[in-house]
Amino acid sequence: MTDPAELTVAFAGDTMLGRGVAAEIRRRGTARGLVDPEVAEAARAADLLVLNLECCISERGEPWPDPRKPFFFRAPPQAVEALLELGASCVTLANNHALDFGRIALLDTLAHLDGAGIAHVGAGADVTAARAPRILEARGLRLAVVGVTDHPHDFAAGPDRPGVAYANLWEEPVPDWLLGEIAGARAQADVVVVTPHWGPNMAPSPVPHVQAAAARMIAAGATLVAGHSAHVFQGVQPPVLFDLGDFIDDYAVDERLRNDLGILWTVMVGGAGPRRVEALPLRLDYCHTRPAEGADRAWIRRRLETACAELGTEVAEEDGRLVLTPP
Repeated sequence: MTDPAELTVAFAGDTMLGRGVAAEIRRRGTARGLVDPEVAEAARAADLLVLNLECCISERGEPWPDPRKPFFFRAPPQAVEALLELGASCVTLANNHALDFGRIALLDTLAHLDGAGIAHVGAGADVTAARAPRILEARGLRLAVVGVTDHPHDFAAGPDRPGVAYANLWEEPVPDWLLGEIAGARAQADVVVVTPHWGPNMAPSPVPHVQAAAARMIAAGATLVAGHSAHVFQGVQPPVLFDLGDFIDDYAVDERLRNDLGILWTVMVGGAGPRRVEALPLRLDYCHTRPAEGADRAWIRRRLETACAELGTEVAEEDGRLVLTPP
């Protein structure tokens, strides 16, 4: 049962609706059905859903002019249907793909999300808008979402320049502006979620700068930190979910790290922090996400148990979900 003084918040990791997924959307003429109905139902069952949108949504723009950049992700306007089907309350755009097709495509993305009634954080028409939290309400409680990314620096918003909320967490402490946004959000909301895009790809465990930044975010007033970027889920040390993993994509599969296996997370959280974390194991097929079964599900459980044990957290199983209960 959910306590009246807490929310159930679902979290999905990197949700990439561009490239091959965009081609599938165009082929079908709709973005609905990219996620199995059971997964979509589980996402909608939460009071709120927050995810990382790992692409822009636009028909315009040109690839970002960086010869070192290998991937460019752009989804068609119909992509918002997938977000609506999941019941997305808020997406973060603070990541390394929000400006893949330039600032005009980022502004289109903001407009398409606004038109669909989906809140967004982590990017904006200027630095003030990019850094600003968004306040969501459910069950009589207010939840603030703060988005930030530690790469790439050239996507950073400026005083008169659209872009993302950027902080160099690799080499510097958590900046004062971010600590201030967290503290300010805490003064306005019952629950504060910081959702950073941080650390290297394909890292099975949180790297030192990520762990240090998480601790400072919690000290500043974050109720929960839910990170992403590694493309594989990492362990949980409540109140920190270090990496949510991937949710929808067309990516090549690393047979050792199994980035084709993921998790839909649900956290029961109030002002004092998370009371319970549930994990629904997922199989990410090409452009389609469904519940994991059999050997895939067993692999996810073993991997989550091992990753959490490294952080001092135990994993149990109840009613088909993997469950983590903070001490």
